Amino acid sequence: MTGPLQPPPHTHATPPPPALARRGLWAIFSATFFELVGYFMLMPLLLLRLKDGGVSTSLAGLFAASGWVGIFVVTPFASAITQRLGRRPTLWLSSLIPVIATTGFLFTDSLAAWFVFEFVAGLASGLRWVLAEAVVAEFAPPHQRGRMVGLFETMVGTTFVIGPALLALVGPASPAALWLVLGFLVLGLLGSLWIPRLPPADDAHEARVGLHGVWHALRAHPLIMTVGFVGGFFESGLTSILPLYGLALGMGATAAALLVSASGLGSALMMLPAGMAADRLALRPGRGGAHGARLTILHACALLTLLATLLIPLVAGAPWLAAAVAFVWGGAGGSLYTLAMIDIGSREQGITLVNSTAVLVLSYTLGGTLAPALGAAMLDWAPVVGFPALLLAVAGPGWWLLRQAQRRQG
Repeated sequence: MTGPLQPPPHTHATPPPPALARRGLWAIFSATFFELVGYFMLMPLLLLRLKDGGVSTSLAGLFAASGWVGIFVVTPFASAITQRLGRRPTLWLSSLIPVIATTGFLFTDSLAAWFVFEFVAGLASGLRWVLAEAVVAEFAPPHQRGRMVGLFETMVGTTFVIGPALLALVGPASPAALWLVLGFLVLGLLGSLWIPRLPPADDAHEARVGLHGVWHALRAHPLIMTVGFVGGFFESGLTSILPLYGLALGMGATAAALLVSASGLGSALMMLPAGMAADRLALRPGRGGAHGARLTILHACALLTLLATLLIPLVAGAPWLAAAVAFVWGGAGGSLYTLAMIDIGSREQGITLVNSTAVLVLSYTLGGTLAPALGAAMLDWAPVVGFPALLLAVAGPGWWLLRQAQRRQG
């Protein structure tokens, strides 16, 4: 059995020429930054305008979900689209579609059209997510892959803050707000056009793609689902219900809302150091080499997640501990995803790398989707027993599987 957490039996990825790699990293970083800032301005802006227009909260929620549906739909087929179009044209397409969709928001108030535009923009976001992650991992120099992937994930995290902050600065009711969004998305498109011509993928013709390719990647890398799911559950999914958790602990509304900031701060502060640690430990002689170093840090992150979860019974009597627990959940969860991406990027390239990245994105998104649904239900039905039990049911097996993988490595 092989996986992203076990040494591969085949060849490692071949890095592109240094000059090409530097230009590619600059281009993909800048393009993704501008596109995501625009996107995270756009979503709250559209929701606020829908509410101002008298749309019900339930319908507005369905509108927001339509973008995520687009991501789910396209992710399994990202490798097939990339194989057909090529990696660079697919990145161009993923930047062009949001520009077109946002232009549509500017020129029509039809709710049905808005749903279509949001769904299509979600399709593009899914392509961008998978392709950008894969290209960063492939362009990064082998001795700095952890640093570059960690920096990229940290940069992505900042856009969650910068986009809404810019919207608040401009004002959601301002006519210029949507035009500013369009401007950022155009900058993202220009950055994507600057991406250099990528070396032909060696596996462009024989790689399995589509649903068959995703299934093959899952069978080849059985632990990728665990790492991605646990990371998405604790970093992305729990963050969305942390205010509810705070209120259940008896916190005030402001203190409960600040738990989200604690989780985001942990994610922002821990992902880059985790990637840099993977680079540094890989240079030291020891068992397992670079792969063993990544596995050690992955195991440590899973253990941190488990230990923080075990503190939940104490949090009820000392609510101030909730911020520390949220910090660890966000940081360790984000680091799990980052290190998994570093690992698959260190040994795969081309369409195969796109397939494995798609599996990681799908598992992360699944964890991020189930955590708020199941977590909120447990907070409502059984906050004292059910909620901690749910979190332990995710953190415990994740830690145990990584521990077993580390033992096999030794």
